[in-house]
Amino acid sequence: MARLPPAEKLPLALRKNLRDEYENNKADLEAQLSELLGAAWTFEVDPLAIWPYHNDGYAKESLGSCIKAYFEGAIHQLKYIAGKYGDDFKNEVNSICSAHVLALDLEETKPPRFSYGGCDVSDGKLRILFVEQNLGTNIDYCCSEEFLTKALNNAPSDAPLSFVVRQGIRQDYDPKIGEVRAKLAELLGKSEDAITLTPNFDANFAKLAEAHKGGKSSVRDDWQTNLADFTFRYFDALVYQMKYQKVGEDEMIQEGVLEAVSTNEYAFRIVDKLKRESYCEVDIEDGVLYLQCLPGEFGTNIDYVASKLMDLL
Repeated sequence: MARLPPAEKLPLALRKNLRDEYENNKADLEAQLSELLGAAWTFEVDPLAIWPYHNDGYAKESLGSCIKAYFEGAIHQLKYIAGKYGDDFKNEVNSICSAHVLALDLEETKPPRFSYGGCDVSDGKLRILFVEQNLGTNIDYCCSEEFLTKALNNAPSDAPLSFVVRQGIRQDYDPKIGEVRAKLAELLGKSEDAITLTPNFDANFAKLAEAHKGGKSSVRDDWQTNLADFTFRYFDALVYQMKYQKVGEDEMIQEGVLEAVSTNEYAFRIVDKLKRESYCEVDIEDGVLYLQCLPGEFGTNIDYVASKLMDLL
């Protein structure tokens, strides 16, 4: 459906509202956003282009107030999310939305991706979007964490990992994996520096993405959200199983592990075929111990991934 033609001219009362409520506050709001994100950001909106989409409510009589409220709502949401995730989140927004422009426009995707409004990233701009017939409705939620996360994750990028996975690594893997390494080192009688844990995030992301492509596999839909956390849990399960199998208590068992895993490297990988099990398994190749699973079984029976370790020694 073609866009409605822009208004040729707004009524005087509407122009005054636009001036008083939006234009007179625009610079201050841009400054607030720029200070929040640590980079110079600007706003972009064409009042003449969006006003024809008004209904009989707020936007029809107070377009300037409506536009201002959209930008204020976005700033409020960004401030809330940045408060949860800190500078890493701000850096992600600045990098993914490289134009450093916050725009307001019509949602043109058919069918609409949102019920009332939402956001996306287009040409490096973060766009607040309203659905036709809903200009001025649910203003404050267009850049909510749910919508913004999806927008950042779906934005075109040359990075090997998606926004959601990068965020997951920072939150669910990096802060906790050191404790797992320490426990593993203690079980093996090694220093922490001697133990290498290899999550293979790039390769596993690519493997899962390809398997999930087109919805033709059994890969879970939330695999990106869980990639970091599940990877941590596979390593944690290894420690649990090694402790259960008394690697830290029986010198002979400990020696057998150290001889088999001669590189002291423990890795997680997604494979096309398992050698012995149905869901996940442990394998040793060239002195490296691999925790591995099929794409469609990622996240299934994690706790048992190393249950057959003794069979390999």
